[in-house]
Amino acid sequence: MRTQVAIIGAGPAGLLLSHLLHLQGIESIVLESRSRAEIEATIRAGVLEQGTMDILTEAGVGERMRREGALHRGIELAFGGGRHRIDLNELTGKAITVYPQHEVIKDLVAARLAAQGQLLFEVGAVTLHGLDSERPSLSFTHGDEIRRIEADFVMGCDGFHGVARPAMPEQARRQDYQRNYPFGWFGILVESAPSSEELIYAQHERGFALVSTRSPIVQRLYFQCDPSDHVSNWSDDRIWSELHARLENHDGWRLKEGRIFQKNIISMRSFVSTPMQAGRLFLAGDAAHIVPPTGAKGLNLAVSDVQLLARGLEQFYHQGSEQRLQSYGADALKRVWRAEYFSWMMTRLLHTSADATAFECEMQRAELDNIVNSRALATALAENYVGAF
Repeated sequence: MRTQVAIIGAGPAGLLLSHLLHLQGIESIVLESRSRAEIEATIRAGVLEQGTMDILTEAGVGERMRREGALHRGIELAFGGGRHRIDLNELTGKAITVYPQHEVIKDLVAARLAAQGQLLFEVGAVTLHGLDSERPSLSFTHGDEIRRIEADFVMGCDGFHGVARPAMPEQARRQDYQRNYPFGWFGILVESAPSSEELIYAQHERGFALVSTRSPIVQRLYFQCDPSDHVSNWSDDRIWSELHARLENHDGWRLKEGRIFQKNIISMRSFVSTPMQAGRLFLAGDAAHIVPPTGAKGLNLAVSDVQLLARGLEQFYHQGSEQRLQSYGADALKRVWRAEYFSWMMTRLLHTSADATAFECEMQRAELDNIVNSRALATALAENYVGAF
């Protein structure tokens, strides 16, 4: 098989890159180890920045997002017995949309298939060859066959545990930066009406909590927990008791309960791998960087990466220049490190550390007070939250 761009991974990064290239008349093939049903059923959060919304709309895959997504013009910070609204739209002129990642994937898969794009699901044993040459290739199994693809470029969009990053040529001198956090998030999906029109980020002495809307009848709630804890230790009654304690305050607002139909615990880490390119191999999305979910940046960083790649490949094929491709890593990392900082800052600001001193706890509360009482600090938080491409 022969294509211009071989893409490993059918997550948001790989699928969107393939679709953006298609719109520019550039061929690609997407390889995915899981089935279509699996990738479309893997439920993950989705807070879409203004720039991400714009890119999906311009690419012709934003109709359902605009129709079914929840547009939020602000967020709330809850601490000290009160809630404080950060007006994103008033401070920045922008907003965010809550639209789950698996729904974005469904839209992108449908668009690629409608355009007769080449998506190969359930592939195995993917191996990369000749990344330093002008004719890199991939070998893999598909069904009972051993197959091979020759391409001009290979795009690693296959996530943290994928094969692309470990295949980075030795001369690239890969360096990884990582921070593992001593807490996780216990997440639940609930059948209920929304408890709030906007996301609530709560800092409490018992730990962080988050209220997020999925749809008019399904809500997503999180609370800080020990990452080594087990879902089986948490009955529904215990979960609701903990959420009520962390979220409710002095104004009479009450969290709405409902049937819990999913529970899970996620660990939290910050991770960046450099460089993001070597030879004809380029990394994007979770293959190159991970952020804790507190800043809501993971999906948006993936979209930012592939937008840069699509522009670079367009320049290469239509103008014969590699300038943008050669600067891809440096350009992408500017935004990556900014998002890493914001996600780390929000995590530090809102979570309760078991070993925090009384002084540190008071400093945490003072920082929150400063943010909600200073237009300049609130604007800085809002600008980072809505994102900038």
